Amino acid sequence: MTTQDVAVAIPCRRRWPGLAALLLGEAMNLLDATVVQVAAPAVHADLGGPVSDVQWFGAAYTLPFAVLLITGGRLGDIAGRRRMFVLGVTVFTVASMACALAPAPGLLIAFRAVQGAAAALMIPQTIGLIKAMFSGEETGKALGSIGPVMGLAAVCGPVVGGVLTHADLFGSSWRSAFLVNVPVAALVLALARNLPENRAPHRPPLDWRGTALAALGTGLLVYPLIDGNLRQLPPVHWLLLGAGLLVLAGFAWHQRHTSRPLLEPSLFTHRGFPAALVTSTAFFAVTNGLTVVVVLQLQLDAGTGVLASGLSLLPWSAGLAVASWWSGSRLVRRHGRRVMPYGLGLLLAGLLAAVIAYRTTTPGHYPVALPPALALVGLGAGLFTPAFFTLALRPLRPHEVGSAAGLLNAVQQLGATLGVAVLGSAYLAGTGPGAPQGACWVAVGLLAVAWAASVRVGEEERA
Repeated sequence: MTTQDVAVAIPCRRRWPGLAALLLGEAMNLLDATVVQVAAPAVHADLGGPVSDVQWFGAAYTLPFAVLLITGGRLGDIAGRRRMFVLGVTVFTVASMACALAPAPGLLIAFRAVQGAAAALMIPQTIGLIKAMFSGEETGKALGSIGPVMGLAAVCGPVVGGVLTHADLFGSSWRSAFLVNVPVAALVLALARNLPENRAPHRPPLDWRGTALAALGTGLLVYPLIDGNLRQLPPVHWLLLGAGLLVLAGFAWHQRHTSRPLLEPSLFTHRGFPAALVTSTAFFAVTNGLTVVVVLQLQLDAGTGVLASGLSLLPWSAGLAVASWWSGSRLVRRHGRRVMPYGLGLLLAGLLAAVIAYRTTTPGHYPVALPPALALVGLGAGLFTPAFFTLALRPLRPHEVGSAAGLLNAVQQLGATLGVAVLGSAYLAGTGPGAPQGACWVAVGLLAVAWAASVRVGEEERA
């Protein structure tokens, strides 16, 4: 009996607890990222270190997550998806406890990197295990449950981060933002006993050299952007940026000439797919970088507490959840690719409204007009995302979809890392009330890149 036969034959009473384990794992990953974004200024105030560490608390997680996602998926294909999922959750839990106990910012950043690597083992197994457990219409229902869970996690994340840090349970302050992962992970591991073991019928190749080149190249790009002043980068940082570009060029050359590529080569024969990669990188750089700017401005400049800054992000999260459901369930089927420019237009309106909110606010005071602006940002992002991913994957052949989804997820995380680096550094390099405005204008420039690239997404479908 094959692995796939065993998976399909598992009792129905075990499928739904197994699905709950996968969904909780997905939610835990997203919650951890958003909770820490809100708590990061409090972490810096407690542990000290340079202000750029606030950016590293997020980037140290998303960078290894982005680089190792595809390799994590391949390891699941080879060694077993349930095994890799359980290993990822276990390491994630241990790293979360280490983060909570970290006595210095450097150690916290290192433990965050371990968390990101563990998430890269855990998250890519979800779709494969769902397809192994369910068949027919039940598969669609199970896959469809991912979106609402992620939307709920996006809504709850900033609030949870603010509440936990503000509550200061047992004197834990920001440390409870990491400790909350422990009971959630314990429940995930208990439910994971219902998951079947499942692997690919044919052993896919592992490209460790390509993984190392991708990690080194992106690391060389991100480090100077976070640690340097964007207005006056020292010569050594320019050398690092150049070295990063050269290493990534070497990665591209390696992928074209190796017999065991990390990426599916045929993906790049589709006219719209490279454009989708650029779109995803720029779009998620805007949304993730803007979150950091908002939190830093509220806590460092406006003097609001961590709870107030978390609640200030709630209109964004709520708009994202509502619009993504509406777009995915109705608009994309009716209007197709036309939904994307409308979403980007709303996001642009939100960015411009944020600029006005910051400009009309007295220094040191709360920007009252900011939450409505963030609601527009959330609505725009929610309209855009389902349409983008649907159109980016629709023209692909069946054997390309898995690799394409993994690569889009990876560049999404890479975009998040670059957004935190670029927009966060643009804010920290500014002075006075103009600092958040300057970061917003940088976001507008990145959004223009996303719009220009998105024009070509789904071109095969139109042809």
